[in-house]
Amino acid sequence: MHIGKVITLQSQQQTQHWKELGSYFWQERKMLGIVTVSGLIYNVGMLAGPWFDGQLAQCLYDIVQGKQSASDMYRLCLCYLATILCVQGARYIKRLYVRKFANHVSLTMRARLYQNLVQMTRAAIARQDTGSLMTKIIADIDACVEGMRKFTTELFDTGVVMVAYIAMLLYYDWRLTMLVLLFPPLAYLLADRLRRHVARAAAQSKESSGALTDGTLDRLRHAMTYRIYGVEASEDAHYETLLTDYEKKRIRSNLFENALQPLYRSIALCGTVVILYEGGRNVLGSGMASWDIAAFSTYLACFLKLAVKSSHAAKLFNAVQKAQVSWQRIRPQLQESAPLTEPQQPFPADVLTVQDVAFTYPGTEMPVFRNLSFTARPGEIIGITGPVACGKSTLGRALLCESPHDGTIYFGSQELGNGHGSPVGIIGYSGHSPELFSGTIAENIQFGCTDRPDDFRAVWQAVCLDEDDLPDGPATRIGPGGLRLSGGQQARVALARALFGGCPVLVLDDPFASVDQKTEARILQHLRQSSNGRIILLISHRLTVFPQLDQVIWMQPDGAVRVADHAALYEQCDAYRRLYDLQVPQSPAESLPPLASLGKEADSHA
Repeated sequence: MHIGKVITLQSQQQTQHWKELGSYFWQERKMLGIVTVSGLIYNVGMLAGPWFDGQLAQCLYDIVQGKQSASDMYRLCLCYLATILCVQGARYIKRLYVRKFANHVSLTMRARLYQNLVQMTRAAIARQDTGSLMTKIIADIDACVEGMRKFTTELFDTGVVMVAYIAMLLYYDWRLTMLVLLFPPLAYLLADRLRRHVARAAAQSKESSGALTDGTLDRLRHAMTYRIYGVEASEDAHYETLLTDYEKKRIRSNLFENALQPLYRSIALCGTVVILYEGGRNVLGSGMASWDIAAFSTYLACFLKLAVKSSHAAKLFNAVQKAQVSWQRIRPQLQESAPLTEPQQPFPADVLTVQDVAFTYPGTEMPVFRNLSFTARPGEIIGITGPVACGKSTLGRALLCESPHDGTIYFGSQELGNGHGSPVGIIGYSGHSPELFSGTIAENIQFGCTDRPDDFRAVWQAVCLDEDDLPDGPATRIGPGGLRLSGGQQARVALARALFGGCPVLVLDDPFASVDQKTEARILQHLRQSSNGRIILLISHRLTVFPQLDQVIWMQPDGAVRVADHAALYEQCDAYRRLYDLQVPQSPAESLPPLASLGKEADSHA
C-alpha cells in the first residue's frame, strides 16, 4: 500500500510538472498553429522525394531501353524541382516559427525567473548557492527551451514524416515492411534503457558546472586574502579539482548525448540488408510482391529516410531527458506568486493595518520584536525608534516583505508579505545607504519612473536640494555611487527618488543621518505639506522632530513594543524620555520651535 501511494504521488507530481510546462506551449498556441499547418505540408510533402527518386531511376532505365526520351526526364526533373521548392518553403515557415516559439518561451522564462529572483528575500537569496543559481539562469533555461524546441521540431520532422513513410512502405509491400520495421524499435529500446544514465550524467554535469562557477567566484572574491595568508597553492589545487571534475562529467554527458547517435543509426539501418535481398527478388518476380525499378528505388529510399529519422527520434529522447533535468532545477524559481488571500475582516482602503506582527531570527528563541499592532492613515507620519540594535531596521524589512514574520500586514484589503503578495507599487523605501548609480541627479530621482511626465522639481524642493549650489542643477553628474556629492546630498537624492516613486506608503530608514537637524525639520515640514496622502514610516535614532509626528513606535531590546503619540510616550516611558532628553535638553514644551519658523539653512554636509 505504501509503495502504491508513493507511485501515485510521483505520478501526480509528474502530471503537475507537465501541466506547468504545457502552459508555455499554450501561451504560444497561435504560433504553434502556424507550425502545425506548415509542418504537415512539409512532412507529408517529404514523400515526394522517394517517389521522384524511383521515377527518375525508372525513367533513366526506360531511356536506355529506348522507351522514353530525354525530354521526359527534363519534365520529370522540373516537376521534382517545383515540388521541392514548395516543400522547402513550408519547411522554412515551420522552422522560422519554431525558432520564434523557442525565443518567446526563453524570454518568458527569463522574465519570470528575473521577477521572482529580484522579489526573493535577502535570507532566501543568501541560502542559494551562487554558482548553482548562475547556472540555472544562464544554462538551464537554454537547455530546457532547446528541449522544447527539439520536441516541437521532431514532432513533425520525425513523428509525422515517419507515419507517412511507414504508410508508403506498407503500400508497396506490407509483409516486407513488417519485417524491416523490427530494427528501428531496437534503437528506441536502447535509448530508453540509457535514459536514466543520460539524465544522471546531465544532472551531474549541471551540478559540477554550478560548483565550478561558485569556485571561480570565490577565487576572485577572496584572491587577496588567499595571497596574504599564503594559501593560494591549496586553493589553486582545490580549483583544479573542481575543473577536472567538471571536465570528466561534461565529457560523460556529451558522450551519452552525441556519441550514441551513430549506434542508433546503425541499428536502424540493419533493415537495408533485408531490403536489398527481398527487394531484388521482388524485381526479379520471385519475391513477395512484383516490383519494377521505380518501386524498388522508392522503397529503398523511403526506408533509408525512415531509418535516419528513427535515429533522430532516439536522439530526441536524450535531449528531452536533459531538458527535464533543467526543468526540475529551474521549476522552483519559475513558480507564480501565491494568489492574494481575502482578509478575514474588511479594512478601510488606503490604510496600513499591522496586527500582532512579530519576528524571530531562525535558530533563536528571543524575538526581535513582538505583538506590534498599529493603524496608519493617509497623511500620517509615524516615527520608529529605540536603543541601538533593538530591531528598527528589521521591522523595516518586515514591512517591505523582506523578512518572514508572524501576524499580518494589510494595505487596504490586500495582505502583504509571507507569500500573500508583493509590496511593489505599494511600499517605497529609502535607507541609510543611498545606493545611487552613476548618472545625473535627475536620472537617479526618476529611476524606474522615466515614463512618467511628472515634473520632479516638486520633490527636488521638498528635500531642499534647490538650496544647494550644484554646478548643473538636476543635470549634475554624481559619479559612481554618488561620490561627487556629500553624504547629506546623497541621502536627500535617495529620499527624492522614493518620494517621486509615488508609492502610497514610504519606509524611510534613518534617511537624515547625514543631514543637520534644521534641514531635517524643514524636509519634514515639506513632507507634511506635499505628502499627497502618503503614509510615512520614519525609522530614526534622532528624536528632535518626533514631537511633530502623529505616532511613535518605541522598540525595546527585550522585544516589547509601545505605540503612542510623543507626549504620552514621553510621560509614560522612562527609557524614551531619557533618550529624548539626552538629545533635546529643554523641557518637552520648549523642545522644538514650530516647523514653519525654522530658517532655511543649508545642509551642513552639502
